[in-house]
Amino acid sequence: MRFTKDHEWVELEGEVAVIGITAYAAEQLGDVVFVETPEVGKAVKAGDNLAVVESVKAASDVYAPVAGEVVEANEALADAPETVNAAPEAAGWFAKLRLANPADLEALMDRPAYEAYLQTL
Repeated sequence: MRFTKDHEWVELEGEVAVIGITAYAAEQLGDVVFVETPEVGKAVKAGDNLAVVESVKAASDVYAPVAGEVVEANEALADAPETVNAAPEAAGWFAKLRLANPADLEALMDRPAYEAYLQTL
C-alpha cells in the first residue's frame, strides 16, 4: 500500500490500482454521509478529482494519486457511505484504476514514511 500527503492510499492488485482514503482522513472527516464515486471509463491524471466525500463536518474531494482509467467504482458506498469510516483501508475503497504508468507508485510514500509524515501534522 502506498500513500499521498492528501491522505489517499493505493494498493496494487495485479495491473489494477485500488484507491481510497486513509484511516487518518476518515477520522478527520467524521461520519461520512455521502460518497460520489467516478464513472467507469473516466481517465484521470495524478492529482485530478476522483471522488467526493461528504461528512457531517465537510465535503472533500478525493484526488487520484496515480494516472489511469477507472475500471470499477465502489457502488456499495452509495447505500452505505459509513463503510468509509468503518473500513477506510479495505471495503471503503472508492475506485479501481488501470494504471497508465506503474512507475507512478514509486513517487508515493510507503506506510512507514506515511506514518512519519502524520507525526508532522
